[in-house]
Amino acid sequence: MDSVIQDFRKAYSAGDGYGLAQTLSPIPPSSQSERLQKFFQSTNYASAQKEFRNQILYDNSGPKMPMDEGNGWVEVYTAYWKAIGEILSAEAAAQSNARSSWTKVYDAWKELTNVLHRGYSNCGFEAWTVPCFYVVGKYLRIFAIKADEDAATSTTTMTNFDDFNPEAERNEKLEDAARQLNRIFNLCLSDRAPLEESRKWGIYNIINLLFKTYFKLNSISLSKNILKAVRAYTGDMPVLESFPLAHQVTFKYYVGVINFLEESYVEAEKNLTEAWNLCHKDSVRNKELILTYLIPCHLLTTHTLPTQALLSPYPRLQSLFLPLSRCIKKGDLSGFDAALVAGEDEFVKRRIYLTLERGRDVTLRNLLRKVFLANGFEEAKEPGAPQVRKSRIPIAAFGTAISIDSKETMDNDEVECLLANMVYKNLMKGYISRPYGMVVLNKKGAFPGTGV
Repeated sequence: MDSVIQDFRKAYSAGDGYGLAQTLSPIPPSSQSERLQKFFQSTNYASAQKEFRNQILYDNSGPKMPMDEGNGWVEVYTAYWKAIGEILSAEAAAQSNARSSWTKVYDAWKELTNVLHRGYSNCGFEAWTVPCFYVVGKYLRIFAIKADEDAATSTTTMTNFDDFNPEAERNEKLEDAARQLNRIFNLCLSDRAPLEESRKWGIYNIINLLFKTYFKLNSISLSKNILKAVRAYTGDMPVLESFPLAHQVTFKYYVGVINFLEESYVEAEKNLTEAWNLCHKDSVRNKELILTYLIPCHLLTTHTLPTQALLSPYPRLQSLFLPLSRCIKKGDLSGFDAALVAGEDEFVKRRIYLTLERGRDVTLRNLLRKVFLANGFEEAKEPGAPQVRKSRIPIAAFGTAISIDSKETMDNDEVECLLANMVYKNLMKGYISRPYGMVVLNKKGAFPGTGV
């Protein structure tokens, strides 16, 4: 107990919120691997609260604090001690291949979360201690996932009757964790104290935890509700740039992904690019996640493809995107379809399949551009005059190229439909002359953005 409480006293006296938060971590420091065991074994259920009260409130070597606040911290560390007991029990059971109960761990950690919440609402905990919510909220989510996995494992051994559906409750604890995190979010957001001493300085970390939880639950719409609430308080909150870079990067990443899923690709590209630029150069995993959505955005907004150099640090992204990129660049329709099928499982998992599928239009554009280039130049009317490419191309020429490349025989009506769509999407400029069976292309820019 002495080690944890000594660190509490030291952090509290220094006003070190992050140091204080670490005293509530369920993971021991690397230099004190047995810290949690010693902490739990230092007292018992009958004496824990009394001993914490003596060490926090009545020990003359400790910091001075108001009685209400001190009692609040006593309750917090009593709840933390109980949660540590459940964690040690679950870990011991796992090591001995006995049945562990992460549900009990979650319930105990939830009680710690509620006690900490009461500390801010009733006991006058100061805003500089808000990082405690970061640690408690982070592990509330982790323990909820473990508890749901534990429950799912136990239900597989049960007989399923017609009125029993284990799938309905497989995320029960994680959904409850989302509600607890939402309470913390509202507690921080509604703080009316002046900004320099406001709990609003903890808002973006909690928002990021909520985003992670809602994405895990596949409840993206709830994430949009959080953004609406933040926008409603914009004038009463510190600007995002005032928060730690880690909070900014995570927030912009999730906002970018939300925009991406709503097909607001320009906004998605903006937020994801900002997240990429702010992300630490050594955060390879985070950069990989950002690129997973930024690459499809670039494909649709600017028709830009990732280079080998960009993807070289990310082998997984190379295997997913380089085959597609090569096919798009070559105008290889059948190759594009094959690459899309090969990565389908991962694309669907990342929710980027439908967006990448639109890359087929860019692939077709590049194939049609090849036909245009192969059609050659018109005869010069005067010696020395600049060459002008032929702008009248038979529909059949495009049809032959599409049929050969896609390995599907297409009649003229189908080809006309594809060409009309390309014109409509501004991937090709011109018009179709049906009486003559010709496509008349714009001489000043037949394929916008490609240089011809």
